[in-house]
Amino acid sequence: MKENLMTIKRHEGLAVFSSVVEHGGLVYVSGLVPKDRTLDVGGQAKDIFNQIDANLAKAGIDKTRLLKAEIWLKHIERDFAAMNAAWLDWVDPDHLPVRVTSEANLASPDILIEIMVTAAK
Repeated sequence: MKENLMTIKRHEGLAVFSSVVEHGGLVYVSGLVPKDRTLDVGGQAKDIFNQIDANLAKAGIDKTRLLKAEIWLKHIERDFAAMNAAWLDWVDPDHLPVRVTSEANLASPDILIEIMVTAAK
């Protein structure tokens, strides 16, 4: 039986948004911030990458299915190199998604990075 492309599957998240939404063959992972906010930007990035892996697993996929990553840094000039090093340690070099990195005033002073990804089911 063909899956109804209009079906939307929402995975549990916070009270105000879903952690993962599946629709039309795509998987959307909400913007993630580090659980351990005492870490430097490289550590915070690794924390988020672990969360991304867990969220993609909810949809039965992994990071090789990534299509797009959106990254926001609190201090882009200072932290871009460290974030990029953590990214290169994590991302699959044979399955690189498109990516944008921007500077943003994030929700809390101790949040140095936020990442949101979209993947193919």
